[in-house]
Amino acid sequence: MNNKKFHLAGEAALLIVLLINSLGVDFMSKSGFGISTISSVPLIFNIAFPVFSFGTWNYIFQTLLVLTLMILKRSFCPGYLFSFVFGLGFGKMIDVHNAWLQMLPSTPPLNILYFVAGFLLVCFGICLANNCMLPIIPTDIFPRDLSEILKKNYKKIKTTFDLCCLTTTVVLSLVILHRFYGIGVGTVFCAFLTGKSVSLIQKFIGRHVEFYRLTGNGHMTPGGNIKRA
Repeated sequence: MNNKKFHLAGEAALLIVLLINSLGVDFMSKSGFGISTISSVPLIFNIAFPVFSFGTWNYIFQTLLVLTLMILKRSFCPGYLFSFVFGLGFGKMIDVHNAWLQMLPSTPPLNILYFVAGFLLVCFGICLANNCMLPIIPTDIFPRDLSEILKKNYKKIKTTFDLCCLTTTVVLSLVILHRFYGIGVGTVFCAFLTGKSVSLIQKFIGRHVEFYRLTGNGHMTPGGNIKRA
């Protein structure tokens, strides 16, 4: 069965993640229905302090997450350096997509389409990132590594992280903007359905795609462990 699967290099998968996840975030932001809790933090900072772009605030936020991990570990992890670079590219791509998306019309039906497209792109990107066998963006690395540092269940750490991001967004919205911004029905939608949607996409990818490394001899079938040739 494996010889019928599409073989995708992890490096290529990560490049796709860089392109589509940033586009997905911008689509959800443009829809006005709210975005994921993690993306809402740099978004609210961008609205409250527009001296930096949305993409730059994303990079600043991700950099702080990586620095926090290194401080907690009391060591420098080489993989984090790649995350810094990837985080920078992710932030820049958000600004690139945001520039041309501003030219698209905004109507209720189109806004729904923007949100759905953004949501599906992000879910698909998460699946690719989880299977690419390479260091991923800091917002994904942070809860994973923090759960290892604290020796706590990943699900609990991830939930706490998301709640902290949501609280930060709510507080900044009320204190600085005096209204909710970035949080809407779409945020609730993402909170409840992202995990299930990623799981469904993961099953599809697992049946049709096998990942491998151009820079190594590892290969992996999604849903399984990394194998060595």
